[in-house]
Amino acid sequence: MAKKIPHRGKKRARPGFPDRSARPARRYGPVLPETAIVQISGTDPDGDALARLIDWDAESGGPPPIIHMRPEQPGRPALAPGERILARLSPAGPGHYDGRTIKRISETPARILGVFKPGKLEHRIVPTDRRSKAEWIVPAGGENGAVAGEIVLAEPLPDHHRLGLKPARVVEKLGHMGDARSVSLICIHTHDIPVEFPAAAIEEAESAGPVPLGDRTDLRGTPLITIDGEDARDFDDAVFAEPDGSGFRLIVAIADVAHYVRADSALDHSAHSRGNSVYFPDRVVPMLPEALSNGWCSLRPDEERGCLFVEMRIDASGRKTGHRFGRGLMRSAARMTYEQVQADEDAGGGRFRPLYDAYRALIAARTARGTLDLDLPERKVVLSDAGQVLSIAPRPRLDSHRLIEEFMVLANVAAAEELEARHQPCMYRVHAPPTEEKLANLRLFLHAMGISLPPGNQVHPRDLDHVLRMVAGTPDAPMVNEVMLRSQSQAAYSPDNLGHFGLALTRYAHFTSPIRRYADLLVHRALIAGLGLGADGLKPGDAALFPETGEHITATERRAQMAERDAIDRYLAAYMAEKVGERFAARISGVTRFGLFITVTDSGANGLVPISTLPDDYWHHDEGEQTLTGRRTRLVFKIAQEVEVRLTEASPVTGGLVFHIMQGVPEQTGRPKPSYTVRRPGRR
Repeated sequence: MAKKIPHRGKKRARPGFPDRSARPARRYGPVLPETAIVQISGTDPDGDALARLIDWDAESGGPPPIIHMRPEQPGRPALAPGERILARLSPAGPGHYDGRTIKRISETPARILGVFKPGKLEHRIVPTDRRSKAEWIVPAGGENGAVAGEIVLAEPLPDHHRLGLKPARVVEKLGHMGDARSVSLICIHTHDIPVEFPAAAIEEAESAGPVPLGDRTDLRGTPLITIDGEDARDFDDAVFAEPDGSGFRLIVAIADVAHYVRADSALDHSAHSRGNSVYFPDRVVPMLPEALSNGWCSLRPDEERGCLFVEMRIDASGRKTGHRFGRGLMRSAARMTYEQVQADEDAGGGRFRPLYDAYRALIAARTARGTLDLDLPERKVVLSDAGQVLSIAPRPRLDSHRLIEEFMVLANVAAAEELEARHQPCMYRVHAPPTEEKLANLRLFLHAMGISLPPGNQVHPRDLDHVLRMVAGTPDAPMVNEVMLRSQSQAAYSPDNLGHFGLALTRYAHFTSPIRRYADLLVHRALIAGLGLGADGLKPGDAALFPETGEHITATERRAQMAERDAIDRYLAAYMAEKVGERFAARISGVTRFGLFITVTDSGANGLVPISTLPDDYWHHDEGEQTLTGRRTRLVFKIAQEVEVRLTEASPVTGGLVFHIMQGVPEQTGRPKPSYTVRRPGRR
């Protein structure tokens, strides 16, 4: 009886052994070109590099094939994560290719980020990237004063031995693992997030001053307030609402960042390079220097600030009946937190009643429009002053959060409509519908739960939201929301309007956060130019750069998301490290041919159950049904299944968690699923 799914990747030839690449290979999955630019993504346990195609389109092509790079010639430095290579590729089994270096094309030397581990015979570096399965050897004299537990940057050294672990030398010491800021520091360096501002940008920010009234609209008498999280330090949006006949008059005022960050200035180049702010539990890496982000561009209470505002009118059903944009001077009446605003409303205080009444009208309009409202609470990491994880729990999502979201969505729609009406370039926020392949996989998942979707590929967001509402409050809800999220295309920035599928909007742009998003700053400049509100708007020829800029800021946004997610994973691993050996209630969140991904119910921690730890059997992986089935034991592990797991390994260095499933559940003994059928509302 075979044990587990056999590894199908082809082993590479070693000196003295025949090269099997001459054998004809069976082709499975996508076919890669004979030569391509690849990026090193990690290492295998032997220390050899693994790579991915650099321009792989995951939206349409699924998971990229794994490329096993052959060792470099003796005397050349080993390939390190992040390095780009022009490689010659040859098939090596389903989902696997062999790669040979033709040319190294990275502009900067490859660097390894890891933790220094001294030894009696040799020193080593333990990589912080969980995709790197091998350590690096530090030869004598290459430690550069590093001590045990120190986070270091290292570079590969020429390797005269093709086999075994590769040598590297320490080039920079970054701090000690376990320090209060070590987790975010690792994520910043792993994802190449810029931290230091150029001196010229700092000088421009610190020379800024107050905005005069001039020709601006005087909003200082309007009781605008900011509503943000308790730990927020920059306040870039303020809101106001009052009854207006049978509807409401709303004002959303946004910090006038374009007044301070002029096109082609040092501040502008720095903001463009960063693309957005990045938020970690212990720090923020801002898009703009602190003198602006926490100073002149922050709408502090009782301080005069320049703003770009939009005044909107909605009817009782929440439909926008008109809007106008302007440049103003405001004075925030109060800095409120979400919890304070919600507590007042729940207690019947009525202080923010006009805001809530307008919000309820906007929610009614959203419901009538049929949007996709995923319920995926964020995890809040609470740290001590020493950087120790005190607790990790879902961040509550209150009506006060939704209130601000609805006001901002309406303002964003108005910005896109205004730019279109004035024939100005617009940096749209676009969200394409799910691909046919993702929709098919979603159907299979829902079918296994007794849930069906309408036929065809033109599924409306209301169809998906209907599924979420049907499972709301049931044990299946978290997993259905997670799988629904994975079925969606990623949102992006583009000068070409593709609409926003999730919000069910035909036009949408980001306007409300220019302190932390470069896309919003571009929209502000376009509005200033189109409305004739000053000389600091878009310049002729700027629109020609929008396609390239859209791709760039989409990439920086995804870089930030990965860094933020990695930080949460590492904090979770640090939190769980003291719980190794304990048992947890969990749910299977992913099924692969190499094991199961699980999510712990209480903390939301994600980890892997390697297939080698499952009962001795030959395991069949059904990708469509997302199951692993034992041929002999008849055990079935499937997505969304509830399981009990034991934590066997937690690595704060990489953020990796490894679990062992305590029981196998036969398919027939699982909890019965209710049978659902989804129909399009209003259709027969």
